[in-house]
Amino acid sequence: MELEPTDIYLSKGSSFIAKAIRFFSTTIGESCTQVNHVGVIVTKGDLQTCVVVEALHKVTRHTLWSEYGPDHNDLVAIYRPLNLTDEEEEIIVNEANEQVGKKYGYLKIVTHLLDWFLLGAYVFRRLTQDGRYPICSWLVAHAFSKAGKHFGVDPGSAQPDDIWDFVNGNPDKYEQIYPLKRIW
Repeated sequence: MELEPTDIYLSKGSSFIAKAIRFFSTTIGESCTQVNHVGVIVTKGDLQTCVVVEALHKVTRHTLWSEYGPDHNDLVAIYRPLNLTDEEEEIIVNEANEQVGKKYGYLKIVTHLLDWFLLGAYVFRRLTQDGRYPICSWLVAHAFSKAGKHFGVDPGSAQPDDIWDFVNGNPDKYEQIYPLKRIW
């Protein structure tokens, strides 16, 4: 399977933190959140060779395989945007690459949690909108917003679940090219 720049991958981990992110991403009346992390593919390749950008302890650039291959148990789903021009793809990839090396935005996670206590109101997350300390969902939503594309929410309030809901709810804009399962 050939993956393309701007393909989005979402993952479901089994760690305590991954489960907590999914729990606190679920709003009242919503079905259980399926994913807790998101990243973007920035170079063409297969599952073993494509290069991705994602916010872990800092924003890193590495192969998808190195973080989700046989040494890891996370499930991964991959979606391809269907509505991007070549110029928009270049903008998204460049913006994602510009974030590499930045420290992770742990405070943003706290503001997401505080907003969860307000039933998802976008209050505390507004305080941490700058891009100095990205989290995974901000990284992807911000890169796409630079090309005029959004996931149904402001990039500063985006969570992996918002991106998951949007790509699954808009088959005219996103195609699932790999279902949520291990990549090995």
